[in-house]
Amino acid sequence: MRSVLLTGPLQFCETDVTTEPVPGPGEATVRVLAGGICGSDGPFVRGVPARFGGGAHPDGIAPAGSPMHEIAGQIVDPGTSDFLPGDRVVGWATGFDGMAEIVTTDADSLAVYPDRWSPAEAVLLQPLACVLYAVDRLGDIAGRRCTVLGLGPIGLLFAHVLNDAGAHVDGVDLVDRSEVASAAGLRSVTRSHSAAWAAHIEDSNRPDVVVEAVGHQTATLNHAIDAVAPQGTVFYFGVPDEDHYSINMEKMVRKDLTLMAGGTRDRRRTLEVAGEYLNRHPDLIPTMLTHTFPVSRVAEAFATATTPSTGRHKVVITMTEWHAES
Repeated sequence: MRSVLLTGPLQFCETDVTTEPVPGPGEATVRVLAGGICGSDGPFVRGVPARFGGGAHPDGIAPAGSPMHEIAGQIVDPGTSDFLPGDRVVGWATGFDGMAEIVTTDADSLAVYPDRWSPAEAVLLQPLACVLYAVDRLGDIAGRRCTVLGLGPIGLLFAHVLNDAGAHVDGVDLVDRSEVASAAGLRSVTRSHSAAWAAHIEDSNRPDVVVEAVGHQTATLNHAIDAVAPQGTVFYFGVPDEDHYSINMEKMVRKDLTLMAGGTRDRRRTLEVAGEYLNRHPDLIPTMLTHTFPVSRVAEAFATATTPSTGRHKVVITMTEWHAES
């Protein structure tokens, strides 16, 4: 069974894994056909010690197939789940080892998707599910002013979902995202460093909600706290790179703010909700899915995905060449 091994910063090689995956209790095995590159994968491929599932990997080295958790493929062995062999599924590779021919993952982290979408397109359901779950936690946001800080793939999905829920959505990013603003549901896009944006925002324009969709450091989180309106909410999205983050508690208290964060629970149901959402908004697919690479070009795919640029949104890797050779 073939897999991709991360051997150094942005360096990969193909490897053979001799152990055939066998599902344990609550698990299923999936033939991976496509996988999405998430912003949370960036630190690992650039040399930050590997952290998987909320903690450090025991030996500090990424296992074969990692880092990748956004997958679409077909059920090989459903184990004790209610899936059937051959079912098209999308969701999480819960071992963060999705760059492999076959992976074992929690069955509750998968959902069936229709064949009208290719595996590369279906991968979008995983990040979309995460965003829908987060926005649902914000409650009724119709008519509220929201700013998304960081307009990468996750930030653009947040903008679209917030707008669909009736919010007035603006965005801030260092990269020019004006070409996608309308399609993402953004009223305006400010091309600026988050610190400059937060320092110069007028009181009358302060958003009720700021979604921090940059991650990987505390600076942007504190800029969101600086910018949000009194009694507002800051939603920190993503996986932190460190166990402990320092924030401005003085402003949190004086402005009477709410700070929210968290992962995605009830994954199968949320993936199904994401499928319904994408069915209503099919234009999201060409808007979001801008780059697709075969697994033989994995290093180029990760270099593209981890280098923000105008016109580059979601990057997906396809494994179909492996299966075509089998």
